[in-house]
This record gives sequence, structure tokens and C-alpha cells, in this order.
Amino acid sequence: MSSADPTTSTADASAEAPALGDDILRFEGLSLEYRVQGRPTLQVLDDVTFSLRRGRILALVGESGSGKSTLARAVTGTLAQNARITSGAVRFEGEDLATVSRRRYQQLRGNRIGYIPQDALLGLNPLLPVGRQAGEPLRVHTSLTPAERRKRVLELFDRVGLRRVETVYDSHPHELSGGMNQRVLIAAAIAAEPDLIVADEPTTALDVTVQRRILDLLEDLTREEALSVLLVTHDLGVAAERAQDVAVLRHGRLVETGSTERVVRHPAEEYTRELIRSSSIDRSPLALAQVRERETAAHLAGRVVADGEAVVVASGLTKTFTSRTGEEVRALDDVSLAVGAGTTLGIVGESGSGKTTLVRVLAGLTRPDSGSVTIHGTEVIHDRRGATDRRARYRRLQLIYQNPYSSLNPRQTVQSILEEPLTGYRLGNRAERKQRVRELLELTGLPVALASRYPAELSGGQRQRVAIARALAPRPEVLICDEPVSALDVTVQRQVLDLLNELQRELGLTYLFISHDLGVISEVSDEVLVLQHGAIVEAGEATEVLSRPATDYARDLIAAIPRPSFD
Repeated sequence: MSSADPTTSTADASAEAPALGDDILRFEGLSLEYRVQGRPTLQVLDDVTFSLRRGRILALVGESGSGKSTLARAVTGTLAQNARITSGAVRFEGEDLATVSRRRYQQLRGNRIGYIPQDALLGLNPLLPVGRQAGEPLRVHTSLTPAERRKRVLELFDRVGLRRVETVYDSHPHELSGGMNQRVLIAAAIAAEPDLIVADEPTTALDVTVQRRILDLLEDLTREEALSVLLVTHDLGVAAERAQDVAVLRHGRLVETGSTERVVRHPAEEYTRELIRSSSIDRSPLALAQVRERETAAHLAGRVVADGEAVVVASGLTKTFTSRTGEEVRALDDVSLAVGAGTTLGIVGESGSGKTTLVRVLAGLTRPDSGSVTIHGTEVIHDRRGATDRRARYRRLQLIYQNPYSSLNPRQTVQSILEEPLTGYRLGNRAERKQRVRELLELTGLPVALASRYPAELSGGQRQRVAIARALAPRPEVLICDEPVSALDVTVQRQVLDLLNELQRELGLTYLFISHDLGVISEVSDEVLVLQHGAIVEAGEATEVLSRPATDYARDLIAAIPRPSFD
């Protein structure tokens, strides 16, 4: 299948290739540890044994710290320098990758084994155009000319769903969105037509429609060209829809493995059952929205809410940017919305739909070309009052950012992180601020002992809870939640969503919840607003939009939500 070795004839290759269904990748009693100077040895993998058959997709699922990414890196030869395989083997078509030379790995990687890393920015060189980087496997492993490589890369960019491919080819990573960079990496991984793809959370940063296109592409390749895929994911919906087999990891040990249908329908272990319960794998978005509708009605039953009461009101927002090529891009096109007290407005749309620009305008971080935003009648944008008034106004609205790994200062302790907004808004004296930090930790379900720790010493879920606590510190009325669970495992995602719902009930908070995941949107939202190319194409009650979408675009978003393939 690979074009890396032009001297091997098609007949020879087919004669040597294992039959469809043979194991292309097998882990045999693999144990691996990390050694950190001055600390106890950390065992990450413990006697892991399972196999991936040719022409199939196997999903590797488990929480953060389960060893999923380490297992993937053991295949691709990208383990950290302090990692050491203590026993076992990683066999690719019978060859033990744990013992091959560096030169042999260079022959295999990009040619026979493709790799799609999770973090797009870490996977790309910031100094080189992405087109050159996507074509690197072709330069190393094929005899194509530069012009032929460029043509091939442009075809791949189109195949993975990128638009304006000529412009993208010459762009640097910082000029593209995270989702676009991820698609560049996927194009690079399949460029030389490898036999095995190791995909480490390849669609985490992508919209559901783009995710569907990428997964359709991988599925087509497995069917048409006997490509095999080791799919590392925390999304059980993706695993249930796309993978024929599943392996479940926990704390470096294999919990269970088998056909996806068997594992999902009849899980043998309690941990697997917990993962399934934490996901929305067995519930439709409409059913989730109906549950949310009943819970909100019960929550507001004891309150007197005047007709038309709205905390946040935006009217006629427009914003135009000029691209690097001089092209004008309308990021917001006459956007208006209103959010009722104690309710949640879900804002959904693909990359480039205007979600991020809308968030920045609502938060007062970007000035629109026209339009207004008010919170309880107070103008957010065109307010010429002094710094004291602006500080009081911004206290009422806070943000929870997408990535808990980058939104917290790594040089500050949790105590300092949570005290910072209190100091900035001049709230309380030193003793009162320390007491408020303790209250925030307890409110968000974190041990008070974590106050002295740094972000690097926390799990992903703990970091996001700290981010939520920081947003709550000045006692805001409105929280803008910008993809707050997209970077989290399914069980942690469930805990954070439950926490946000509980905080809304206890504190009467109003949420604007931005996500590309309609499953999450349906679970948390009372009303839904759908953006496309900067304009609102649909808006209404969540149950109405999900049960009777009025536009093809909304129908496509709903249809793209992963569902078990064996239903």
C-alpha cells in the first residue's frame, strides 16, 4: 500500500502482505515506566496485551492518566527520553518496535506508520508553512517532484475539509485555527498512504461536521485500502460509532477488550460501565434537552420571573476583519440575542461561524463595528465612564476558557490564582480574600489542601474546577463558558457539567455556553442559537430546535452527532 519503496512490485507486496483480519499491531505484556530524578519511578503501563487486526479501527479509551497516549507513542517511537519499556513487546507486522534502531523507525514513521498527535500546535513547526510540513512524508518517502508534492498536498487539504487550500498551503500555524491545524496534521499522516494510523484524539478540536468528515475519511481508507487505525479517544460516542473493537485502559492496565458492540452493550467491568454512564452514548440530544427543560422548570418554579426579563441583551452586532490576503471577513452579521435570568443560552456552530468573536464582544474584549451589549440594562461596549465604573461592570460577567492547561498561570499557586481577581477588583482585605479562596474551593468540590499546589500538579478536571472557581471569585451574575469541557475526559466532563448545573441552581447564575458539541449543548441549554458565517440561522428553545430544525445547516449539525453504529 505504501509508496515509500518504489522497488517493491505490486505482486511482491500483495504476496507478502498478511490476509485481511491478521494482526497488524500487537502489544504483548507491555510494561513501561517513567523515571524522574529525585522521585519514585512511575509505572505507566502494566502488562498490557491486545491486538489490532488489519483493516479495522480499534478505539483505545480511558481517562487521563490511563496510559492511552503513552501506548500510542510506544508505537510511533515518540516516547519521552525518561520512558523505559521494562518488559513485553510492541509488534508491527511481527517486528518488535521496542527493539528497532532509530534509523528503522525513520523508515517506518510517516511511511508505514502515520501519526496524528492530539495537540496541533505542538505537532507543527511554527516557523514553516503548513503545506511544506504536510508534504514532508512525501519528500522523505517518495520520488515525487516538488510540484507533484504540492499538488498532492492540495488534494489532501481538500479531502480533509479545508477551504481556500492554496492560501492554507502557504500559511503558518499561528495564522490558522486549531481545527484547521489539526486537519493539516491529518493530511500529513495519510500523505504517504501508510498501513497503520495512530490517531491520538484526532478530532478533539474539530466541529461535529468536520469530525464526521475526518472519521468518514479514515473509515473509507480502512474499507478501501485495508488501512488499520488505532484511535485514541475519550469520546465513547466516537468509539461506538466508528470502531469495530475497543480496548479500555485504567491506571496503565487493560480493563477489558472486545468488539465495540459487546463492550458497550454488555460491559464486563464496573469501570467500563462508569464510562458509559458518564457519556451520552445511550441518550439522544432531544432526550437530553427534554430532561434539561424539566429541570429548569423545577428550578425556576419558586422564583417570580417577569415576562421578558433578560440579564444579557445584544442587539445588531456586526464585526468585520481583514484577512492576511486583504479579504474582508464578516465575523458577525447583525447578531441579536437575549438571555433570561438563571437560564442558559447554548451557542453552537462550526469553526469560523463567529462563536469566538461573539464571546469577545459580549465580554467587552473586542469592540464591534456596530451594535450594543447590555447587562441588566448597563451598556458594556460604548461606556465612556471611568475605570471604577468599568471595573464594577466587568465584575458582573466572567469567562471560563476552553483549555484548563493554558488558561492558568503555571507560576502561580491555586491560592494566588484565586486571589488575583479579588485583588484586581479590590474585594476584601488579606484575611477576607483567604477566606473567600477557601469558600471557592469548597464550592467547586476541591480540597482546601490544593491551595498550595501549582497547575502542573493538578489533573485536567481539577484545573478546570480552579478555572471555574476563579470565574466565580468576584461573584458575577453571568458566566460565559467557552468550550469548557471539550478538552476533558468523559467522566471529568460529566463532573464539570454537573458542577455547572449545581452552581446555576445554587447561585442563580446566567450562562452563555459556547460549544461545537450539540450533545453537550442539548444537555445544558434552555435555548439554542445556531451561527453560520457570522449570522444567526436558527434560534429557539432547545427542544424545538433539536426536534424540528428549520434549516439544512442545523439538520447537518444534529446528524453529525456520533451514534452507535450497531443500533
